[in-house]
Amino acid sequence: MLLAVVGPGIITGNVDNDATGITGYALAGSQFGYELLWLLIVTAICLLAIQSMVARMGTVTGKGLSDLIRERFGIAPTLWVMIFLFFANAATTVAEFAGVGGAAQLLFGDVARYAAIPVAALLVWFLVLRGSFRVVERILLLLTLIYLGYIVSAFLAHPKWSDVIHHTVVPTFHLTPSFILIFITIIGTTITPWMAFFQQSNVADKGLHPDDLKYERIDTVAGILMLNVVAFFIIVATGATIYAAHVTVNPSDPSAFSKIALALKPLAGQYAEQLFAIGLLNASLMAASVLPLSTTYAITEAFGLERGIDKSFREAPAFLTIYTATIVIGAGIAMFPGAPLVLITNLPNIVNGMLLPLLLPLLILLANDKRIMGRYANSPLFNVFSGAVMVFLTAVTLAFLASIFVPGLFGGR
Repeated sequence: MLLAVVGPGIITGNVDNDATGITGYALAGSQFGYELLWLLIVTAICLLAIQSMVARMGTVTGKGLSDLIRERFGIAPTLWVMIFLFFANAATTVAEFAGVGGAAQLLFGDVARYAAIPVAALLVWFLVLRGSFRVVERILLLLTLIYLGYIVSAFLAHPKWSDVIHHTVVPTFHLTPSFILIFITIIGTTITPWMAFFQQSNVADKGLHPDDLKYERIDTVAGILMLNVVAFFIIVATGATIYAAHVTVNPSDPSAFSKIALALKPLAGQYAEQLFAIGLLNASLMAASVLPLSTTYAITEAFGLERGIDKSFREAPAFLTIYTATIVIGAGIAMFPGAPLVLITNLPNIVNGMLLPLLLPLLILLANDKRIMGRYANSPLFNVFSGAVMVFLTAVTLAFLASIFVPGLFGGR
């Protein structure tokens, strides 16, 4: 039964380690070493609150999150949510294809990105729209195994494990703009709005019902654990090499991916560069499949349009058109010559981190509505838990905005 149910949580968690995630974690490790490892425990706890609610709502109602938002709050709030979500996900889709280009450059040279991006876009489009739901799900589950390469890279880097453990359990925080920027980057790449929409739609599309809830909870927790384990080892790998060697990585530099990989190569062995590139390519392809799909599901659900990857164009014209257009636009922008790929892949992390405090109150209200959830509504204890998560995410976002609009508030660096 568990094997039949498993999928939405694990795929959602692993796809979150996409090009933007790898970039965010690599920048955290290269700029601050192991100092942000403890934050992964915090983000795992926050993610557990959010994904548990959407998994429960999808299992109990059989509806996607957009459906529930429209039914509960009306068309106007739903329209605004969809506008914010579309721009955030569109930016992230561009980032995924930028990740494909960056990986191709590392593996085959600078010119390879111009061939790799259109090939990847066509492959992703064909896989999702011409394959069945079960085939797509199984391929995505299989691709999660490639993330083991980042764990290998971390061990090849020979970190000082006593320092790693110390920074994992002892929080470190600096009131500086650069640290706060990376801080919200880690939060924004680990906890993203699209994850809530995608997992709930995926649960509903799979046809799970309340009897499957305990297995879907296991699936959700497994996905969160896999996400954070991979993130942990990416930070360790870059902290033990790039940060330790004092190599400066500027996200706006078009060759920043190359600098990260070249810094890994002499310090962590000849295979570390290839492992980094293959992991980046895999992550980008997975997310380039899922992000446009998440956007398309959310928009079509919000306005009651026919949807589903098993549908034909005649059955679901809006669904297939939005999905195709998102891929074409994302791939096209990522192919601009001289584009700063690392900057492109990191910007959506900041946007997502700032959108979270806007989405979480809607989730809490929906999960507490007994007309929707019945006896599966949030318990008082879970409300305290999710409320604490909302306060934390809001405080981080306000601190980040203050660092931007009040120059010098947090000092230098």
